[in-house]
Amino acid sequence: MVKNSLAFEAETFRKIQPQEYLRRFIQGNIRPDGRSLSQFRPTTVNQSCITTTNGSSMVRIGNTTVVCGIKAEVATPKFNSPLEGYLVPNIDLSPICSPKFKPGPPGELAQVLSENLNNLLKSASVLDLTSLCIKEGIAVWVLYIDLVCVNYDGNIYDASVIGMITALTNVKLPEATFEESSGLVKATEELSVTLKLQRIPYSVTVALFDGQHLLVDPTEVEESITSEQITIVFDEVGQLCSIWKIGGLPSSPEHLKQCMNIARERYKQISMIVKSSI
Repeated sequence: MVKNSLAFEAETFRKIQPQEYLRRFIQGNIRPDGRSLSQFRPTTVNQSCITTTNGSSMVRIGNTTVVCGIKAEVATPKFNSPLEGYLVPNIDLSPICSPKFKPGPPGELAQVLSENLNNLLKSASVLDLTSLCIKEGIAVWVLYIDLVCVNYDGNIYDASVIGMITALTNVKLPEATFEESSGLVKATEELSVTLKLQRIPYSVTVALFDGQHLLVDPTEVEESITSEQITIVFDEVGQLCSIWKIGGLPSSPEHLKQCMNIARERYKQISMIVKSSI
C-alpha cells in the first residue's frame, strides 16, 4: 500500500510540476527513463523491409519508430534543370503514432520536418541528381520519399534522417531508356541500377534543460519540457552539413562545441548500426 501511494504521488508530481520532476532526476545525473544525460536509447535499423518499394528502411530509436518507403516514377524535368531528377521527402505524423497529432492535413511539425529533410538533401548534395536523368529535357526519375511515423516518443528528426538515408542507399531503379520512335520511356526491371550517394549525413539532436544540462536523444516528455533543441548533422568524413536550433537564446560556444563532439561520436555508432543491418 505504501509503494502504491508513493508511485501515485510521484506520477501526480510529474504531471503537476514536470520541470521540477525532471530537475530532481538531473541533479542525480540521471533521467526518468534510467539513462544518463549523455546516453542514447537503443537504436535499430532494418533495411529493404518493404518489397513493394524501390527502397525502404525501418528505424527505431527507443520507442520512436519510423518506416521509410521510396517509390520511383518517371516525370518531366524542371525547366531550369533539364538534366536533373528530383527528390520529394514527406513525413506523416498521424494520430496512430501519438494522440498529440490530429487527423487531416499535415500539421506544423510534419511540414517543418519535411522541409528540413528536403533542405538537408539539397544543402548536403546527398545525391547527384543528374544520375536520375533518363533523357535530357524529356524524362527523369523522381523519387518520392515517404516517411511514416508508427510510434512517436521524441527525436523524430534523427530517426527520419537515418530512415531516409538508409532507404536511399538500397534504392534500385530499373534500367530506363527513351525510345525516340514512340516517345516513351522503356524500363527493364530485370536490369536494375543501385543509387550511389555522394554524402551520407546523419543527425544528432540534443535538448538543453535549464540553460546548462545537455540531454541527448530527448524523449517526447523531455522535448515538451525543454525549450531549446540543437540538431547537428555530420557526414562520413566528419564534415559539418548543417546546424538547426529550436527555441531559446543563442547557444554558447561551449555548448555548441560539446554538441558537435557528441554528434561526431554518435555518427560512428549509427554507422556501425547501419552496417550491421545490411
